[in-house]
Amino acid sequence: MNPIDRQDALELLDELVRGTSSGRGGVVLVTGATATGKSTLLDACRRRGQELGAVALAATASPAEQNLPLGVLSQLLHAAAVAVDERAPIASPRVVAASTVAGPRSGTVPAAQVDLPSIEVICAALLRLSAAQPLVISIDDIEHADAESRWALLFMARRTHFARIVLVLSHTDPSGYAEGGTAAELARQSHCHTVHLEPLSKQGVRTLAWDLVGHEAGQRLHLPWFRLSGGNPLLVAALAEDYRERLRAIEDDRSVAVHVAGARYGRAVLACLHRGGERVVQVARGLAVLGGEDGLDDLLGLPSDQLARGLHAIAATGLTAGGIFRAEAARSAVLGDMSADELTAMHSAAAEITHRRGMPTGVVAEHLVQAGRNMPTWGIAVLEDASARALYEGRADRAIAYLRQARSGCTDERRRSEITIKLVRAEWCLNPAVPADRLAELTEAAQRGIMTGGHAVALVRALLWHGRSEQARDVLDTILRSEAERSCTAQELTVLRDWMRCTHPLDVHPRLHELPAGRDNGVHSSVAALRRLDAAKLLSEVLTAGGQSDLTARADQILRGCRPDDTSFDAVVWTLHALTYGDCLAQAQEWCEAVSAAVEAQRAPSWSARLAGIRGEIAVRQGDMPSAERHARTALALVPPAGWGVAIGKPLSTLILACDAMGRHETAAEQLGLPVPEAMFETRFGLQYLRARGRHSLATGNPALALRDFRLCGELMGKWRMDTPAFLPWRADAAEAYLRMGRPEEARPLAEAQLARCGPMSPRAEGRALRLLAATREPYQRPVLLHRATDLSQAGGDRYEMAAALNDLAGAYRALGEYRRAATIARRARVVMPEFDGASPATSATLSAQEAAPPDVAGNAATLSEAERRVAVLAALGYSNREIAEKLWITVSTVEQHLTRAYRKLDVTRRSDLPADLKALA
Repeated sequence: MNPIDRQDALELLDELVRGTSSGRGGVVLVTGATATGKSTLLDACRRRGQELGAVALAATASPAEQNLPLGVLSQLLHAAAVAVDERAPIASPRVVAASTVAGPRSGTVPAAQVDLPSIEVICAALLRLSAAQPLVISIDDIEHADAESRWALLFMARRTHFARIVLVLSHTDPSGYAEGGTAAELARQSHCHTVHLEPLSKQGVRTLAWDLVGHEAGQRLHLPWFRLSGGNPLLVAALAEDYRERLRAIEDDRSVAVHVAGARYGRAVLACLHRGGERVVQVARGLAVLGGEDGLDDLLGLPSDQLARGLHAIAATGLTAGGIFRAEAARSAVLGDMSADELTAMHSAAAEITHRRGMPTGVVAEHLVQAGRNMPTWGIAVLEDASARALYEGRADRAIAYLRQARSGCTDERRRSEITIKLVRAEWCLNPAVPADRLAELTEAAQRGIMTGGHAVALVRALLWHGRSEQARDVLDTILRSEAERSCTAQELTVLRDWMRCTHPLDVHPRLHELPAGRDNGVHSSVAALRRLDAAKLLSEVLTAGGQSDLTARADQILRGCRPDDTSFDAVVWTLHALTYGDCLAQAQEWCEAVSAAVEAQRAPSWSARLAGIRGEIAVRQGDMPSAERHARTALALVPPAGWGVAIGKPLSTLILACDAMGRHETAAEQLGLPVPEAMFETRFGLQYLRARGRHSLATGNPALALRDFRLCGELMGKWRMDTPAFLPWRADAAEAYLRMGRPEEARPLAEAQLARCGPMSPRAEGRALRLLAATREPYQRPVLLHRATDLSQAGGDRYEMAAALNDLAGAYRALGEYRRAATIARRARVVMPEFDGASPATSATLSAQEAAPPDVAGNAATLSEAERRVAVLAALGYSNREIAEKLWITVSTVEQHLTRAYRKLDVTRRSDLPADLKALA
């Protein structure tokens, strides 16, 4: 690799080597942080010296050989033996070995302890060698050189001024060296030139990136690489290797802008730190554990000057900026370089330090989690507080980690149960199936009276969700015996009662009815508690009495300013359900979109799944079947069926209804084949599933089986006092089944009963009831009812039902012989919902083939030739003669001839009399 931003140093070397021709030499001291390119520059200097005719000798000092006397000088002698004739009058390695001084060497060795005569002999030999040919001597990392070699280098340096020797030495970060050290002594020489290497600039990184990965990739990646490396060439080279590895993994798709910091980057980080010595590694580890400099002095126990030098050395390598690692991959590499015991001990100490310094509980909690079981007594409270904050901030995964750690370290049985239910609620945000295994433990604690209050009420809802009705009743009975008088418990029980009335009506305990209604149950603990209470009451009222005129205002009051979190999300869901089942679909959709954006930031898949389920229900009621299918599949993908518990009936019913409405009956049948909990049929979700199953039977030609499900649905709704037409119109469904069976006299009273129950807040249900009622009347009575049904369906925002009403209206007009009007209305139906594939009862059951098309048209359509049929079909769809000619690649005259013959065969006189379903009749 060519040196980048190093041209000045190479020009200086050129000048010094050229100066040897006149008998002058010099010293170049290359300084800089670890891995800033000093070794690379020394290699370039050596090669440049050889190009200029000099003999190049090289050596590298190492901490491992620091106690080997004259070890560095020995490397030079070996290099010299290779570079020149072995008979040259220079000292051999044997002379060096003979001149060693016994005992360990470190630091500066006093002159009295050094074999100066041997050093003089060796240096004199090198000086004689330079008389024959200039020498370029490069020595890397002289700070690690043995003491004797450093003496020799100083000896040589003082004599190069008048010798043909250029001495090039590298030294890491001279700012920390003691006064009087080798670097300082060299720098005082008048003929010594110091070159300090800074990290590469952005331009330097770009040039290096071009060399490593090519111009296009280098241009795209050099800025992120500069941010990750701080201009450190070694780190840039490692990032390039990671990039190439990534390209191989994605089959060389170079259009992908990948700049991951991977394994090679991590190894390069460790190489930089270990080159800096043990102290630098120690500081880096402390920095990685703490995530910053705050508290680092307490953690490491180092003097301030040593700590400052360590931090400076790490920052100089480009690994940190502002006291934190530039890349999480760098921090992870440092942590991964520690043993498990070291890491645990350091996190345990960090937890004590951060807690003592009053740092945020989230910071302390992270150290407690990493410290494992080495947890102080105050740690449980810190972890609980941190988990609550994490949930509020949308970090459910961290909240779960904190609570698991608190639970593992808690020995008090009552408090452990409270922590466990908090853990269940946190895990619920990700997947409700996860905490199911802990419900048995919590149930036992609640029955023994160890877990009480709001936590016990939350357990009841969790048990009901997973279909454990018997256990839920036992826990609820325990709460009512011992806790119902407590104000905070009474609040939660009131919320539970209203929610159970419209969700689990069979499990409502008799004593729950004795609780005060609404807000009359004492002082409320929080705004969130009030929201839950209002939302549960609102949903209960909508499902038992239907939507009221103040529904949207009350819903807005609950939802406005409500930030979705662990304490208020249920209120959000219940209110959105109230709007949906109250047929306020536009408002429900608007709020769903707003809440979904907020929940997305919370990173809670369970919450997103429940919202997707609601959006699917809204889409079905709006007749947007493709969107309904998409939302239902999203809900089931975010939370698997096992996690939905008894609520699985909701997304499944949406998916079944949408697929059947689009004519994809096999897909709907696949969903009906999935296993569902038996307890689901004791809940509101079971009603939705029964209705969807009945609609599937109806769509696949089994109205008798469908009627059984609709009748069961109606029986349960009446028993549970949830018989509202906007929620589940079972009477209309049953009427349609009778129509499909050819029994309009039995369908009529059901349609009339459905109509009687509809009010101004349920235009969708009223429109459908009118459409079905029309199908039981004589053809001349249908248009008035169907026009009204169309208007109501449009007002209710249901495209599917509107298309069905228009379809029936077109059939009614055809039965009356008004073919032009029928064709116009049929076209309108296709415009309203092009994908409409539902066979409405009026056209499929009560209208005969003679009613669907005039006898002469139906009988004569088969006499059309293929060419006449193609032209007539396009004309019936409203295309002009010229448009037909362009589509079929024929002349306008030919179109006119085909139409004339088609009119004659069909016994019609004009285009508007052509039936809209001519293609099917032909």
